[in-house]
Amino acid sequence: MTQPVHPTSVDAPIGIFDSGVGGLSVLRHIHAQLPHEHLTYFADTAYAPYGGRSEESIIERSLAVAGFLFGQGAKALVVACNTATVSAIKAIRAEWPGMPIVGVEPGLKPGAAATQSGKVGVLATDRTLRGEKLLQLRDQIAAATGAQFLLQPCVGLVDRIELGELASAETAAMLEQFVVPLLEQGADTLVLGCTHYPFVEDVIRQVVASHATGPVTLIDTGDAVARQLARLLEGAGLLRPAGTPQLRGYTTADAATLAAAFRGLLGLTPQVESVTVG
Repeated sequence: MTQPVHPTSVDAPIGIFDSGVGGLSVLRHIHAQLPHEHLTYFADTAYAPYGGRSEESIIERSLAVAGFLFGQGAKALVVACNTATVSAIKAIRAEWPGMPIVGVEPGLKPGAAATQSGKVGVLATDRTLRGEKLLQLRDQIAAATGAQFLLQPCVGLVDRIELGELASAETAAMLEQFVVPLLEQGADTLVLGCTHYPFVEDVIRQVVASHATGPVTLIDTGDAVARQLARLLEGAGLLRPAGTPQLRGYTTADAATLAAAFRGLLGLTPQVESVTVG
């Protein structure tokens, strides 16, 4: 059943969710571009990673989390998870028509615009790379630009990042395994196709510096997501023009773990609560 759209005000929060802490990379861009907005972040960590789940399961979880955030009064929703965007954003928009809803997807278009060699490496979860939406986007952009997209599933990388192993030897070795074959095939542009991956961007750059024969561009789409959100809020008359922002976190796992991620990854200390949803 389609949920009713409730009246919202400029002071209502923006809801942001991911299967875990990866969406904090998107929250970072939103906070920078919309510094007056109240933000509510939801980490569905008890069900992470989404990449290993069926599409039906991802849709079910995404609808449950979106329902929770709208129930908390969110005036807009950011699906800060590539896998959830590919699998579930259509269902979310159908359930809450008229609400500003922004998804993330791998930056294939900016990747095609940036490449000089014509070869773009796409680092993402296996589920994202097998999604019909991404494959259609790949074919459309390839036909329009002539760019060749090299799809690289990064199995296990989200788990490492969720554990906070951003610069461990094991994470570096894993990234070498994923990145070096793309460079060897001539990729001069790498798309970070999962919101978790910007948190290991420094290690990716180290791998590139050790193995690339020329300059390599990294594409993080968090900035574009924040700009699109700003456009939708402005169009709906929902931009909060001034005031001190409030930041709140929810998780389906341990609240202390998400609080530690906020501190360690962003240097922020919001109130965080553990909840059961769905």
